[in-house]
Amino acid sequence: MNILVWVVAGTWPACVGAAKDIAEVRHRAGQDVSITLLHVIDDAPHEVAAGAFDALMGRGRHRDPAEQIRQLTQEAAEDMLAAAHHELGLPATRRLVTGRVERVVTAAAQDADYVIVGRDGDRSRLGPDSLGRHTRFVVDHAPCAVMLIWPETAPSLGSIPPPPPRHQRPGEA
Repeated sequence: MNILVWVVAGTWPACVGAAKDIAEVRHRAGQDVSITLLHVIDDAPHEVAAGAFDALMGRGRHRDPAEQIRQLTQEAAEDMLAAAHHELGLPATRRLVTGRVERVVTAAAQDADYVIVGRDGDRSRLGPDSLGRHTRFVVDHAPCAVMLIWPETAPSLGSIPPPPPRHQRPGEA
């Protein structure tokens, strides 16, 4: 069984915990489990910073802040993947990729039996807003089973908004 864990700040501990639970159950059943920890660095912010720097400062000798942002982002992502691997406590492959987040995760799920993702939107109530746009794309397009995790205790059923009123046609009571 191949499990892909999408490692994202704020949600990865719960996702790694779910992967660990699955791996332990499968191991007791005598099944092999392969886990990949994936983090994707969105390349769009770096491109914006580079363009802004070029527009404002020209191509002089100044140190490019986009490169500084890229380096700090890379280091933070590597640290997060290392922490996730340590927390997992099992053999796993770590992948750090730069690109369009939702597309990279969906493509990486091609070889997985499960992709584990965390709810990264409004976590104060149940509903579709509990998924960020990248997560919504992955949930809708993943070519494998998706395990959707609440990073903390799920809100109560009382957080679901009431249904809209029924519209009555003229003449209906």
